[in-house]
Amino acid sequence: MEVKFHLPGLRRNYPFNVTFVRLYQEHPEYFREGVTFGSFYGEFPPSLWNSGRNSRPDMCDSKFINMCIKQMNDWGIPIRYTYTNMVLEEEDLADPYCNYCLQAAHNGMNGVILVSPILEEYVRKNYPKMNIISSTCKCIRGIDGVNEELKKDYALVVLDYNLNNRFDELEKITDKGRCEILVNALCQPNCPARPAHYRNLSENQRIIVENMKLPKEQMKPLVEWTYPCKGGNNIYAIQDFCTYVSPEDIWEKYVPMGFHNFKIEGRTDHILSLIELYTLYMIKPEYQGKVRFILYGKMEQLKIIQVHMP
Repeated sequence: MEVKFHLPGLRRNYPFNVTFVRLYQEHPEYFREGVTFGSFYGEFPPSLWNSGRNSRPDMCDSKFINMCIKQMNDWGIPIRYTYTNMVLEEEDLADPYCNYCLQAAHNGMNGVILVSPILEEYVRKNYPKMNIISSTCKCIRGIDGVNEELKKDYALVVLDYNLNNRFDELEKITDKGRCEILVNALCQPNCPARPAHYRNLSENQRIIVENMKLPKEQMKPLVEWTYPCKGGNNIYAIQDFCTYVSPEDIWEKYVPMGFHNFKIEGRTDHILSLIELYTLYMIKPEYQGKVRFILYGKMEQLKIIQVHMP
């Protein structure tokens, strides 16, 4: 039985993710039954095609990009680009940085998560070895729509979080093995602004990339997002949501139904939040305290967190 977790971050979270994989290699007994790493997903900033979460205004060089891809692939772990920007135009397809990132990962092992039809057509034509994943950003809320998506040539279809725990409907999915469940969505259930928020993130991604080429006085302000979402800001704030998927749900309900791919969101989370998420979902309960302590120590050694004496 494989329980594949798709985990956030290719740039900001890279040191932590490497540390966590090494813990898995050294102490597999700490991990829940069947846990494997399905992928690490995200972008190498500042990628114009990125969305879902916005880039930080920094730049990855070719050495880091190739090192990250090689490290993960050598461990048998794919990387997946979140190229889910939904406001792309034809001229954006020539973006040299995004094309370089795709070419660097174009070995048959890695993937790209897509929304834009024009970008999907472009990737399929020019990077045929990339596995194509249908994004949750499409907000497909009906099972008929999911099954239509599964008829297409997608390696995986990431389900809308509003389908979580609606087991009578989930049972009607024709190919559960090619579906991915987003387990810890922070949005309130049935958030009416979610599609508009994804569009806002896509628009702001373009501004972030453009601003990096401009002097400070010429930079454009980001498009403000003011919708008063009633979502949560951490894993413990969402556990009463009907869309929350607990570790027990994964092993007791989803896996027996035939689902094996589970996504943890958190590309922009604080490192302490990531430690909590990874530990909760992937570590056996009896080892969770020990693993947290180990990870805090490793992050302090790497100077990712600092602990000062009182």
